[in-house]
Amino acid sequence: MNDLTQCVLTPDVPTEGFAPLGVGVHRASTIVFDDAAAYAARGDRGYEGYSYGLYGTPTTRTLEAKLTALEGGAWTFLTPSGQAANALAVLPFLAAGDHILIADTAYPPMRDLAETDLRRLGVEVGFFDPLSPEDVASKMRDTTRIVWCESPGSTTMEILDLPRITAIAHDKGALVGVDNTWATPLNLKPLAHGADIVTEALTKFVSGHSDVLMGSITVGNADLIKPIRSLIGRMGVGVSPDDASLVLRGFETLGVRLRHSERVALDFARKLERHPLVEQVLHPALETFPGHAIWKRDFLGSSGVFSVVFKDTATPHVAAALDALTLFAIGASWGGTRSLAAPMSIDGFRSATAWSGPNVILRLSVGLEDEGELWADIERLLVDIEGRTKDGAGEAWRTASSRG
Repeated sequence: MNDLTQCVLTPDVPTEGFAPLGVGVHRASTIVFDDAAAYAARGDRGYEGYSYGLYGTPTTRTLEAKLTALEGGAWTFLTPSGQAANALAVLPFLAAGDHILIADTAYPPMRDLAETDLRRLGVEVGFFDPLSPEDVASKMRDTTRIVWCESPGSTTMEILDLPRITAIAHDKGALVGVDNTWATPLNLKPLAHGADIVTEALTKFVSGHSDVLMGSITVGNADLIKPIRSLIGRMGVGVSPDDASLVLRGFETLGVRLRHSERVALDFARKLERHPLVEQVLHPALETFPGHAIWKRDFLGSSGVFSVVFKDTATPHVAAALDALTLFAIGASWGGTRSLAAPMSIDGFRSATAWSGPNVILRLSVGLEDEGELWADIERLLVDIEGRTKDGAGEAWRTASSRG
């Protein structure tokens, strides 16, 4: 064989006996076939077979299989981001004249997709009160194809009664989709509560290192596989096997990372509840939280993300006071090893409900730093806010807190 040919052809190296713990990175666009007949019949391989790199390699299929098992689903698709997962989960099932009903506290880009693109395509869009299954029932139409949920809402943390909402939707023949990014499949299994589709922003807790973008769509019924797979193919959407390998690596430590962040975040939430400049802490695992009973019934745990509502006198100073932080980084997203703080605006992202608190609240994501140093960083923030309010409201609290 000529040297030039040998440079191109890949030797068939035996793999028997090679059993690593890590998942190999399989990169491919072209998939070759043994003969012309196999190529002609490639469509017969179905969604589980390999026909072109866009539809998966062993690396991406490994990640899909892990998610499918944890979600308790029939199949999982990977997407370039969490919002891509949300969009690709609903688009195959909507046409002009159809109706979609969305939780009023859904991820803002999902609301934007509905208000801008779905309306442009002739889809009717409605929003419902996430705390009221009765509101869902009253807004269902004969043309409602999807009820889109997010529990909890990723800013104000409303918990939805998923079993009741799914029952209402299914009674009208509509599908139910759930953005499960806050909880991950370790803390909530929406398909077990009646949902048909669950999406995850793997960017966050699952990958866990703030260095990769990816999302997933898991369906509970095999009948939903073909519509989503076909749309993904028509739109040419795929993910990099290298990125999938990073998510797989992060996945292995998800359990210990999530439980650590859960414990520390809840401890911080309890402490912050007692601060005189704090109006309310929005954390579903707090007994004082309005949706705590449903959270306790349906969820297996909580995550490291929660929000703080400050009193009116303190709220105007929160953004400027963030500069006092030395460990918490200022940035969006959550779920990485680094703790994050981000002021979140509420106004403009509600239409079916009214938000009675201040326009800006502070969302915290607890990472893996030393918890004592993290709490000291929060205290620096609080001291800075106190100084800006010029009333010294937190001095007595600080003294009590230092005693434990």
